[in-house]
Amino acid sequence: MPFKRKSRGRSKGSKGSSGLVQCANCGSMVPRDKAKKSTRRVSFVEPQLAKELRQKGTYLSSWVDTKYYCISCAVHRGIVKVRAENERHSRYRKRY
Repeated sequence: MPFKRKSRGRSKGSKGSSGLVQCANCGSMVPRDKAKKSTRRVSFVEPQLAKELRQKGTYLSSWVDTKYYCISCAVHRGIVKVRAENERHSRYRKRY
């Protein structure tokens, strides 16, 4: 049977089964290698106040917030774009 993508939508390779993660939006369980990972730095302090504090030499700690999304939620939130049908079948991405 023909397939759309070389990886079949996963980055597993020949590792066998991978663990499950929960989608941050809808709560469905998705394989870790299929889910889309979104990371961002979060700070307690407002940006304007943080700028003033940094000028005075204060160290401001922040933490990395990591969320996993299923494919449908990632498309809905704009993390992953929908590609045209002829671009889906291509094995290599064109970078222009």
